[in-house]
Amino acid sequence: MTTLAPMRAEAYPAFFEEAVAFYAEENVTAGCWRAAEALDLSRSETERMLWRGLETPDQHLFEIFAANGKEPIGYAWVAAMPMGHAKVAFVIQLKIHPESRRRGHARAALGSIERYARRLGLAGLALQVFAHNPGAQALYESVGYKVSSFNMIKPFVEDGT
Repeated sequence: MTTLAPMRAEAYPAFFEEAVAFYAEENVTAGCWRAAEALDLSRSETERMLWRGLETPDQHLFEIFAANGKEPIGYAWVAAMPMGHAKVAFVIQLKIHPESRRRGHARAALGSIERYARRLGLAGLALQVFAHNPGAQALYESVGYKVSSFNMIKPFVEDGT
């Protein structure tokens, strides 16, 4: 059984650095950011969103544990955000460490996040998934997420062509 627990204060610094690195890497792979600036952009955005760390209003940080696990196998970062006329739980990041993937932990974590969001009275769940991650896309679709929009980019190469 996979469980979510509120993030412990002592886990936050490592989570923060991992979240920054993960978001930077995803944006570089997607072609949105250049590698040279990605960490700074990611750090700035993450600091803005988590301006009070674990105490930031409407930001919910969790550690993910496997059955009887003493060490976390990943984390989930969920924000209560306005969307249209309602407030939804937006999954900012959901990460399972590589050695624990393909065992149903992400699916179970999404179920726990949904139950948590319902208890908070939120109207639904939302997330962004990068186009270069078809495994995540398939997982999200399999648990009921629908595509609501597409972002597209046409990057110019460095030599101006």
